Amino acid sequence: MGHPTAPTAAAHLTLADVVARSGASAQLLHDCESLGLLDGTDADGRLYDEHTVSTLRFVRRAHTLGFDTAEVVELHALWQDGRRASFDVKRVALERAEELAQRIEELAHMKRLLERLAHCCEGDERPECPILEELAGLEGFAGCEARHG
Repeated sequence: MGHPTAPTAAAHLTLADVVARSGASAQLLHDCESLGLLDGTDADGRLYDEHTVSTLRFVRRAHTLGFDTAEVVELHALWQDGRRASFDVKRVALERAEELAQRIEELAHMKRLLERLAHCCEGDERPECPILEELAGLEGFAGCEARHG
């Protein structure tokens, strides 16, 4: 038997309760309402239920895994559809994984570029800096190659 003060599925929860139980922010709750993932507020003054908590947990976890808003809406619809095909869910997850892999490659390239620029920068009291030159589109690496050639 559950805890006597634990809310049941039909029990109303306040915004503070929902935020505490879901680990999500009030802003995420309002975003979910505007996206149609939640029904919005009750007529009797912003009371929510366990469905709200579950939805916010779902959305928060989806965002944590890198899903964008459109994907979260699609996944939520699939989650709510008892007749969904799991391959639809898998497709969304694999597409996101591929996009993340591409982003990781881009970030690794940026990291290598920054490390190379930092290596080229003397880091002394002089104003010359290949990092700023690269950002300004001046000589950047060309200046570095001439100095460190």
